[in-house]
Amino acid sequence: MNDRPILLPERTPVAILVALPEELSFEASPELKERFQIIYTGVGKVNAAYLTTKYVLSMRPSFLLNFGSAGRIAPNVSGLVEVSSVIQRDMAAEPLAPRGETPFSNAPHELQSNQSGVRCGTGDSFVTSHDDWLQEQSVDIVDMELFAIAAVCEREGIPWRSFKYISDDANGDAGKDWSENLRAGQALLVEKLDALCEFAA
Repeated sequence: MNDRPILLPERTPVAILVALPEELSFEASPELKERFQIIYTGVGKVNAAYLTTKYVLSMRPSFLLNFGSAGRIAPNVSGLVEVSSVIQRDMAAEPLAPRGETPFSNAPHELQSNQSGVRCGTGDSFVTSHDDWLQEQSVDIVDMELFAIAAVCEREGIPWRSFKYISDDANGDAGKDWSENLRAGQALLVEKLDALCEFAA
């Protein structure tokens, strides 16, 4: 993982976009309050796109963070990971375009954070079974919001970074494991942000 520092504005809190309060809250980590503002997007790409766009147009941030849970596809991935790139795993419009690509669109089908890390596949489905395509595309983890968030940032010229906590193995036990591990990543995120974040002079 790339441990390049995150340079924060001196006074304006940086937004962390999170799907659910159960994944991250100020109640358990009051030290976040002065440096970060949590924006709850809700689950899925439509909710994430709407809330991200609404926040970007109203606040015009210079930088956005995303945090959330993710299912594991690559067996060597665990704990808290940073995302280097994200694709849409559920954009399947063959024969109009290959899976993962939006037909009749010039927008990039893979979005880069410019950090080292894992490859994420975003889709409006909870992955509970094997999918050969994910392995063919070298997808390491799966989630339900990041591509939408990154797409808004791409169109508005806003840098982004994303940290994901591996909550399940994207298999038949994923629902149970996700429920049990949903809150487990918060402490790791706080530790990572404490180590990475620096305030601008």
